[in-house]
Amino acid sequence: MLPAPADSRASARLLHYFNHLKGFGPVVGLIGLCIAGTLLNAEFATVENLMNVLTRTAFIGIIAVGMTFVIISGGIDLSVGSMAALIAGSMIYVMNTLAGGIAGIALGPLAIVMTGITMALLLGLGFGFLHGLLITKGKIEAFIVTLGTLGIFRSVLTYLADGGALTLDNKLSDLYSPVYYTALLGIPIPIWVFLTVALGGALILNRTAFGRHVQAIGSNEQVARYAAIRVDFVKTCSYMLLGVCVGIATVLYVPRLGSASPTTGLLWELEAIAAVVVGGTALKGGSGRIVGTVVGAILLSVISNILNLTSIISVYLNAAVQGVVIIAVAYFQRGRR
Repeated sequence: MLPAPADSRASARLLHYFNHLKGFGPVVGLIGLCIAGTLLNAEFATVENLMNVLTRTAFIGIIAVGMTFVIISGGIDLSVGSMAALIAGSMIYVMNTLAGGIAGIALGPLAIVMTGITMALLLGLGFGFLHGLLITKGKIEAFIVTLGTLGIFRSVLTYLADGGALTLDNKLSDLYSPVYYTALLGIPIPIWVFLTVALGGALILNRTAFGRHVQAIGSNEQVARYAAIRVDFVKTCSYMLLGVCVGIATVLYVPRLGSASPTTGLLWELEAIAAVVVGGTALKGGSGRIVGTVVGAILLSVISNILNLTSIISVYLNAAVQGVVIIAVAYFQRGRR
């Protein structure tokens, strides 16, 4: 076989470097936004504001890590905001019930809080399994399945709350609130959890057979089946992983306000998908990075923070800005797998 011409090799190298540099786009954008935020308002660059931005990013960032696996596999989940709302409401409902005692048996406050946390993780896992089962065995499009459960989850919460809000018992709230408000080594707990989930997600995606199978399915599902990859199993596990991430995010969110209402988690699905897409994950599946998702989540939070600190445009247009970002990134991703 004749060696490839020098021009072809040079072109291939240039294309490789170009594709590699494109991965730094979100980082460059984040740095640019940080510089702009500092110039617009000096309070933006304070440590207190930085911790505030990262803490608020933690909820969406954790969910976005799980969403990365689903989107890379070629799927989507529109229900994560409603799922988080129902998990939060269910936690509070059960914890308040246990606090009142059942059949004359009363658990200690710590045992009740731990029960609520365990319940949140199991509910997330179960909802993810349900999605995966309906999509793989029911042969229903992920868009339709999660669009349906979006309405189901939020309506069930509205029923449990009787149209209002479910509020956590004061004693339980006092015990549980440090999960959100306490700092370790000067860094709030939600940030540590976000970092742990992101590192775990990156290791699973890049260093395990499961992660490689997720990417293979997103690239070409039919070829993946021919390669003896358990496509249905991997897809279901991806949705279960996302469900657990939603559960973890909810565990951190509940002690923040100590309540859940029909508006809890509203538009979280938009923010999570936006973070994944802005981070460079292809909407058609097959490729993506957890690091990019983390940067994307922080970038969107920085945009919201700048809007809150300045008067460039109304803060009520935060969701509109995120929507524009999703459309713009999708436009530039045209034809990319």
